[in-house]
Amino acid sequence: MMTGRDSLNRLIGKRRRYLPNRESLLSAPTQSSLNLCNDTKNGKIIPDDETEKGNSKAARLVTCPICGSDVPGDNHMINSHLDACLARGTKRKLTQRTLLQLNFSAQTKDQNHSNETKLSTTNVFSEGPVESLEQNSICGLANYVAVEDYNSNHWRSTENTTSHQRINCDEKTPLSSPHISGPEHDVNVTVDGMSEATLQTFIVGRRYGDEKEIKIGAHISLSRDPNNVKDPNAIKVFSADSGCCKVLGYLPKELSEYLSPLMEKYSLSFEGFVISAPKHSLDVVQIKITYHKIESDNENDDDIEVSTCLWKRALHVARSAKGYPSSMIKYQCNFNLLIHEVLGNSRHLFKADEIDFLESFSMLSEDSQRLFVRLYMRKGPWFRLSNISYPEVSNSREAVRELTDNGYICSSEDTNELHDAIKDICNLLTVSELREISRVLPKNCHRGSRKQKVIASLLCFYEDGICPFLPKMILDRTGLCIRVSSKAEHLIWRAERLFFLNGEQDLSAFLLVDLGIVKYPTYNCIIAEQIFSGLCDLLAYEEAIELAQIMDQSLDENNIELVLRCIMIAESRMSSSSCKAVQSITSELANTFHSCFSASWVYSKVVLLGISFLEREQRFNDAINLLRRLLSCFTCDSRRGYWTLRLSIDLEHMGCPSESLSVAEGGLLDSWVRAGSRVALQRRVLRLGKPPRRWKIPSFSESIKRKITEIHVQGRPLNCEIGMKSWFYGEDGEKCGVEQLALQYYAGEGGGWHGVHTESGIWLTIFGLLMWDILFSDVPDVFRSRFQNAPLDLATDSFYIVRKNLIESQLQKIYDGMAEEILITSWESHVGTVCRGVNWDRHSLSELRAAVTCIGGPCLAHLCRHLAQDYGSWSSGMPDLLIWRFHDEYRGEAKLVEVKGPRDRLSEQQRAWLLLLMDCGFKVEVCKVSAQPVST
Repeated sequence: MMTGRDSLNRLIGKRRRYLPNRESLLSAPTQSSLNLCNDTKNGKIIPDDETEKGNSKAARLVTCPICGSDVPGDNHMINSHLDACLARGTKRKLTQRTLLQLNFSAQTKDQNHSNETKLSTTNVFSEGPVESLEQNSICGLANYVAVEDYNSNHWRSTENTTSHQRINCDEKTPLSSPHISGPEHDVNVTVDGMSEATLQTFIVGRRYGDEKEIKIGAHISLSRDPNNVKDPNAIKVFSADSGCCKVLGYLPKELSEYLSPLMEKYSLSFEGFVISAPKHSLDVVQIKITYHKIESDNENDDDIEVSTCLWKRALHVARSAKGYPSSMIKYQCNFNLLIHEVLGNSRHLFKADEIDFLESFSMLSEDSQRLFVRLYMRKGPWFRLSNISYPEVSNSREAVRELTDNGYICSSEDTNELHDAIKDICNLLTVSELREISRVLPKNCHRGSRKQKVIASLLCFYEDGICPFLPKMILDRTGLCIRVSSKAEHLIWRAERLFFLNGEQDLSAFLLVDLGIVKYPTYNCIIAEQIFSGLCDLLAYEEAIELAQIMDQSLDENNIELVLRCIMIAESRMSSSSCKAVQSITSELANTFHSCFSASWVYSKVVLLGISFLEREQRFNDAINLLRRLLSCFTCDSRRGYWTLRLSIDLEHMGCPSESLSVAEGGLLDSWVRAGSRVALQRRVLRLGKPPRRWKIPSFSESIKRKITEIHVQGRPLNCEIGMKSWFYGEDGEKCGVEQLALQYYAGEGGGWHGVHTESGIWLTIFGLLMWDILFSDVPDVFRSRFQNAPLDLATDSFYIVRKNLIESQLQKIYDGMAEEILITSWESHVGTVCRGVNWDRHSLSELRAAVTCIGGPCLAHLCRHLAQDYGSWSSGMPDLLIWRFHDEYRGEAKLVEVKGPRDRLSEQQRAWLLLLMDCGFKVEVCKVSAQPVST
C-alpha cells in the first residue's frame, strides 16, 4: 500500500454518499505550479460522464470479486483494481445487520461493584447551585459551566463560549442524559436527617418480567439481583400486590449503580407504585419509589456522608432521565443528545437555516425520529419502502411522509432524484426482477445470473435511448423508494465530525458503550478555546476532506487522471494565500493537535499520498517538486523528517547525488527531523559523503556505526518463496514464524529466557499503565467528549511540555523502583478501560510485572521519557521480542531482540530504536534466522 493511504483513510472515515462540493472542487481553475494532467482544458478536468459517452458501448465491465464494483475489462485495469482492493482489505458486505439489532447489556464485564461505589472527595456535590450541576454534569452538553479559577469548586453559568469551560466527566450519568432545567426532587435531603424520601423513575427490561399487564396504582417492591450476569448492580422490580411476587422488570442500570450500595451497605428498603400504564406490554413503566431507612447504631459520619452522596447521585440520574419521554429508544436518545450537544457547543459553526433544520428533528414524531436514525446508519443510499419494517416504528408510511415534508428524506417520486439515482435504485431489485425487465428489451440485452452485469446492460440501453421507460419499469417493481436527503446527510455528518473530532467514530460509539463492549476512561473536559474559530475555517476543512475522499476513491478506481487532478488541487490550495495564513496563525501551535484541524494539514496528507503515487509511477521530478513545496509550507512539522528523506532519495534516483547529499545534510540541522528519519539521513550522509564529495568525517559517524550484537539461528524452512513470509518447522514439529522459532531458541539452548513476541505492543501497554493518571490529568482543550481513549495532544511535543512536572515526578518514581507497584494499581483500577496503546487481552498482568521487574527502573524511566516527549515518532518500530529471566525472586535481566528472516533487513526506524535502547542501557541484539544447509 502506498505511504499515507492508511492515514488518509482514517481521516476520511466512513465514505460519504454525497459530496456537496465535488463539482466546484474539480471544475475550479487551479493556481498550481505543476502540470500533472495532460488532458485538461483551461485548468478544468473533463467530467467523467463526458469521457464515458464516447466509449460506453465499447467498454467491457467486469465485477470485482472483492468489493463487488464494476471495473473496465482490460487486464491492466483489472489487476490494478484487485491489487488496490487486496491491499485495502476491503470485502463485500454479506449482511445488513447492525449494532442496532443487538440486545443491550447492562455494563462492561469487568465492572467491579466495590470500585464503582468507592467515592472520593469531588466538586460534583460541593455546596453551590445544584441547578448548574444538573445542567452541566453531562459531558459535552450545551451551556458549559465556566470556572474563574482552574481548581475552583464554585460553579456558575455562562454564555461566553470562549471562556474556560469545564465538564465533569467523573459523574456517572447516562451518556444519553439530556439537558434538564428545574429541580423536581429535594436534592439537599440527607439520609441522616429524614426517615424517607421519594424518587420518580421507570421500569425497564420488561421482556424479562413475569407479569405483562400492569395497572396504574399497582404496588411494587425492589430487590437486589447480585447474580445478574449482565449487571452486578441490577435491581429487580416485583409486584407487591400478587402473592407470588412476580417480576415486572428492572430499574435502569444508571440508577441501580447508586441504589444498590444503599440497599446492601446502608440498609435502605424501597417500595412504590405505578403512576402510568404502558401502551404496549414491553414498554417502560413509570413508577414512584420511596425508601425507608432501617435505623442502625453502628453508623458513623463517614457512612452518612457517603450514603447521602449516593442518594444525591441517584436523584440526579432520575432527574436527567426525565428529559426525554420514557418511550424514547436508546439509539434515538443518543442521536438527540449528539445534535443537542453540537448545537449547544458549536452553534457558531452553523447557519440560521441549518440550526432550524437540526432543531426541528426533536419536534418530529417518535416514529419519524426512529426511522430516520435507522436509515441514516444503514449503508443505502436507497431503500424500498416495502422492505422497511422495524418493531419500534408503528407506522412507517406516516413517518416517511413527515420526514419528507420536513426535508429529512427524498423519495423516488421526485423525477430529478430518480434520473440521477437510476443505477442505485436498480441495485434494490432482485435478480429475478431484473431478468423480468430484460425480457422486455431486445434480445442482445444481458440475461445472465450476475446481477451487476444485468444492471450494466439495462443502463446501457437506457442511456442510448433504447429503453426510455426503464425508470417506470423499475418503480413498478420496487414501489416507493426513499433515501436520506443530501442536506440532512451533510449536516448530520458535520455534527458527528464536530462531536467526535475524527472520522473513525460515529453514532455506533454510543451503542458500543450502551452494550458494555467499550468502556472509556474517566477524565475532565476543560474547554478553553474552540477548535474552529468560525464557519469559514470549518467549511475549508470539510472541503479538504471531500478532496481527500475523491482522491481515495480515484485510487480505488485507478482513475489516474482524477488522481493527478486531486494532487494539483491540493498543492495549489495548500500553497494558496488563505492556507498560508492558516499556517502562520497556527505556527505557534504547529505541533499541537490544533494544526490537525486545518484545511492545509488535510491537503498536505493528500499531497503526501500523491507523492507516493508519483514515485510508484517513477515520476520522480514531480515528486521532488511536491516534496519541496511541503517543506516550504510546513516549517514546524514532525513529518519533515520523512519528507526530507524522500526528497534525498528521489534526487538520487534522478542522478543528482551531490544535491541529494546536501538535502540530507540540511535535514540533520532541522530540529523536526527525528527518530528513524534522522538515522536514515545520517546513514545517507555517510554513504554519499565519501571523498571527493566530502573529506571530513561527520561527528555522528562512530555512534551510527556501532555494532549491534547478532545471533544466528538455523531452522528447517517450510517455504522459500521470495516476497512471502518465511515459515519454519518449530522444535515441536509444528509450523511457526521466525519470531516463534527465535523464542524457542532463547527458551532452550539460548539461555532459559521467557518472553513474548510483541513489537511495540507491550511497551505501549506498559507506558499507558504507568502514565495513566498523567494521560488523563486535567489539561485544557485536550478532552472534548466522553469517547476519547487518549488526550488529543498525545502525539505532539506539547504533551510533555504542558505536563513536564507531572511526568518527571512519575518518572522519578519509576527510576526509584516503584514501577511494579504503579503497574499493579493501574491494572486493578482500570482493567478493561480503553486507552491508546494498552492491550488488555494480549498481555497478562504477570507478564507485565515480570517484564517491568527484569527491565529495571532506570531503563524503564528512560524509555518512558522518550515516549512522553515524542510519542508520534517512537510509538512504532520497537524490537520484535522482549525476553527476560530471573536471577532470584526480586532481580532479573531483560533483553530486546529484533528478529530477521532469511531475506529481511533492519529498517531505519528499527535501527534507530536499537541505538536508542543501547543508549538507555538496554541489552539488545539482532537474531537472524536462516535455513539449515542441506546435507549431501
